[in-house]
Amino acid sequence: MDVQPIRTDEDYREALRQIEQLMDAAPDSEEEARLDVLATLVQAYEAKHYPILPPDPIAALEYYMQTRGLTRKDLEASIGKRGRVTEVLNRRRALTLSMIRKLSANLGIPAQTLIAPYSLAPKAGSTRRHRDPTIDKASSSPIS
Repeated sequence: MDVQPIRTDEDYREALRQIEQLMDAAPDSEEEARLDVLATLVQAYEAKHYPILPPDPIAALEYYMQTRGLTRKDLEASIGKRGRVTEVLNRRRALTLSMIRKLSANLGIPAQTLIAPYSLAPKAGSTRRHRDPTIDKASSSPIS
């Protein structure tokens, strides 16, 4: 069995082509052994060059809701009242450790998925404006 390391994208594509040809290999055959080795090499190459990043916690929560037919009301036992659920889902409030524990216990969402850092939405009215020194605050007109 002549198997080479996968070092380039061309090697990777060739290994995938070979794997496709070997998919129907007979059990305990030389072809099955080659398939196992190629699959291991491809897996290592993909892990290094095409890593799958962990999901964003809020996106994961929305996915769980969608796939299980849950509503925002279903989250209230884990997150809090309706307004709090809205704040969390709209990224205006971060999940707390207590919320994460309850979501994990009540809905079966892995805590590991929910503890990852994620971005919150900018606060309303937090757009920083630089004061123009030529404008007088009292009259809001240009300084003469």
